[in-house]
Amino acid sequence: MNKKQFNLSHFLLFLIPSLLGIFLFMIPLPSKESGITIPVAAMANFLQELLGSSIPAIMLVIIIVALLGTILAKTVKPAFIKNSPFFTALFDIPVIWVIARVLAAIFAVMVYFELGPEAIWSENTGGVLLYDLLPVLFSVFLFAGLLLPLLLNFGLLELFGALLTKFMRPLFKLPGRSSIDAIASWLGDGTIGVLLTSKQYEDGHYTKKEAAIIGTTFSIVSITFCIVIIGQVGLMNYFFPFYLAVTFAGFIAAIIMPRIWPLAKKPNTFINDKEDDHTSELIPEGYSRLQFGLEQAQLQAQKSTSVKKFFQDGSKNILDMWIGVAPIVMALGTLALVIAEFTPVFQWLGTPFVPLLELLQIPEAKAASQTMVVGFADMFLPAILAEGIESELTRFVIAGVSVTQLIYMSEVGGLLIGSKIPVGMKDLIIIFLLRTIITLPIITAIAHFIF
Repeated sequence: MNKKQFNLSHFLLFLIPSLLGIFLFMIPLPSKESGITIPVAAMANFLQELLGSSIPAIMLVIIIVALLGTILAKTVKPAFIKNSPFFTALFDIPVIWVIARVLAAIFAVMVYFELGPEAIWSENTGGVLLYDLLPVLFSVFLFAGLLLPLLLNFGLLELFGALLTKFMRPLFKLPGRSSIDAIASWLGDGTIGVLLTSKQYEDGHYTKKEAAIIGTTFSIVSITFCIVIIGQVGLMNYFFPFYLAVTFAGFIAAIIMPRIWPLAKKPNTFINDKEDDHTSELIPEGYSRLQFGLEQAQLQAQKSTSVKKFFQDGSKNILDMWIGVAPIVMALGTLALVIAEFTPVFQWLGTPFVPLLELLQIPEAKAASQTMVVGFADMFLPAILAEGIESELTRFVIAGVSVTQLIYMSEVGGLLIGSKIPVGMKDLIIIFLLRTIITLPIITAIAHFIF
């Protein structure tokens, strides 16, 4: 294979945006409020302070727009939706998510105008979502969505993909290209990972087993969501030990999960049922991994020279998060909080975890137990339910476990069910519980060390 020739401008086109992305999403800065933060979170906080009490009204409008767009896509089918793959994906959604958007709009109106039963709009249920959580999502999604292309579009994934190729098969039973899916999730969003995996599976690059492993193990919660979660439990000054804890726990789970049922029993055949011959991805002759990674990175960066496309991609990320995520969080979050506040359902479901939490010496074990299962509905719910818990150690554990559980139905779980990746609801429930059991002791051990 002939090596491509690049000049300094090609290298800088890869290097500068990538370094800027690393700075914005990963470099710690001092903060008066929380002691330490990262630039994207600092910008989000500034916007929240600037817009103040108007953000709930903005979120109400966004949720209603999401519903109206969905109704148009399902009935009138206007050209601007029909002819746009992006708007089609955003508004022409499965029936279950249409119902979620209807509920979200109803709940948001009830909360904002304090209409109907107080159980819906009280400050402990719907009020928490519309006035506390959604304003955070609004500002974090705005900046994170706009700036994510710095991490995703300028070759950083290609570089790390080449460097990590030789580790993926022995550690995770996956081909080297899957490292790109994992990094896209880690730096971007779990939904990006699921969409990448589904496309690669449909195109015949992954077997059924590989697609199932990647979709349920590497669609990890992004830095963006981690910022929101750790902020929600009031521990933003512990962001970096928190992120290290969830990364380490997720890494251990990623080694174990492909080796146990149900993922280990998935067929190792492609979508066309052809057997996988396990041909490894090879670095071309005459290249080191670093040389090949840098070449691929610079080729990718050359595709991303359009400033207009950069902002188009960023704007699509923002709309995808605002319209795709916010209504689901509002709908499932309100329902779950009403159930948590007025029924003992989550206490019953969490009861088996009480002895385990007590064995791990976690304070307020009974209160923490109900957060262990509510995350299956939505990742934000454990952090919301943790607000009344006094122990910082317990809140840290709850936040960490909610992030490493991964299979939350409001987003990643729903996408997996809707894709062609061969995992069903029973698989997702089992994987969710197994991930909880695996990661809980790891995060607890780290929490005891920190606190």
